[in-house]
Amino acid sequence: MNTFGTKLKFTSFGESHGRAVGCVLDGMPAGVSFDEEFLHQEMQKRRGGSRFSTPRKEEDRVEVLSGIFEGKTTAQPIAMVIFNENARSKDYEELRGIFRPSHADFSYFAKFGLRDHRGGGRSSARESAARVAAGAVAGMLLREFDVVVRSGIFGVGGCVSALKNEEFDFDFAAKSEIFALDAALEGAFKAEILQAKRDKDSVGAAVFTRVSGAGAGLGEVLYDKLDSKLAHALMGINAVKALEIGSGMNLSRMRGSAANDRMRDGGFLSNHSGGILGGISNGNLIELKSYFKPTPSIFLPQESMNEAGENVLCELRGRHDPCVGVRGSVVATAMVRLVMADALLLNLGSKLFCLNKNF
Repeated sequence: MNTFGTKLKFTSFGESHGRAVGCVLDGMPAGVSFDEEFLHQEMQKRRGGSRFSTPRKEEDRVEVLSGIFEGKTTAQPIAMVIFNENARSKDYEELRGIFRPSHADFSYFAKFGLRDHRGGGRSSARESAARVAAGAVAGMLLREFDVVVRSGIFGVGGCVSALKNEEFDFDFAAKSEIFALDAALEGAFKAEILQAKRDKDSVGAAVFTRVSGAGAGLGEVLYDKLDSKLAHALMGINAVKALEIGSGMNLSRMRGSAANDRMRDGGFLSNHSGGILGGISNGNLIELKSYFKPTPSIFLPQESMNEAGENVLCELRGRHDPCVGVRGSVVATAMVRLVMADALLLNLGSKLFCLNKNF
């Protein structure tokens, strides 16, 4: 599926080496201030070109085609396009019939009987530029209600921060080249990435995302729970292979007496649930950890097969991230913004009071 969301629907289009990538965001209410500078800033966070990311330098200028009039959203579909200006398709010509290990090449070919060998086409992380653009617009709606979504890196390879969730430093991450949440480990994180790069290899990363200001009551029951929608959004990002909400897998090692978030004086005494109970936000901080596998595009010879089923040696060229989780943290923020904005709009009809207030 190329469409995501229930009330706020995001549809992306385009391929890594096609003319452009882009999206249509449908369901935004009218009257939201459209902040072009904020959109530009968010796109710049995701851009490549640094020594910690792909050398592919795209300007990622967003051209807004519709849905905005005199600086405000109109409630009509917001169409945005980002033209690909620095694709080098020749780097993939020798891979035309070869499946790159741990990429989507083999599975796309198995399903569709054909594939775009130029950087993976639709399966490329290049598509995430459209997600960041849409997420930025969703963020414009959220800030009308003081809902803030932020992400950063707390682990690279085997180097993982020992800080507690509440100790992660988002102000430092905002200034860090790699969005590091632990100032004491930023240097070590960078060293891990650069060493993998020198070794013609890649390394995985761990990303922490926090939602503040959401309040209680957002999310749907049973089959569209807020936590399941967030998991859907984050697991749909290229290279994400695991997700934790709140205390995550540590809850499986605890007793209920320790895991329960007790209440006193109008609030919670802990946040093991990660701000969500019964699929609905409880007013606590929503906290998520997503885990990115190492970028599968590495420059070491690897055994593989071609489309004829013959054994071959795969040797990649091109430009690739040594640690996809760094820019992936920007995409995580965007996807969580989309989910939270959707939940906000869906909540309008949750009770009669809301309808009476509006109508």
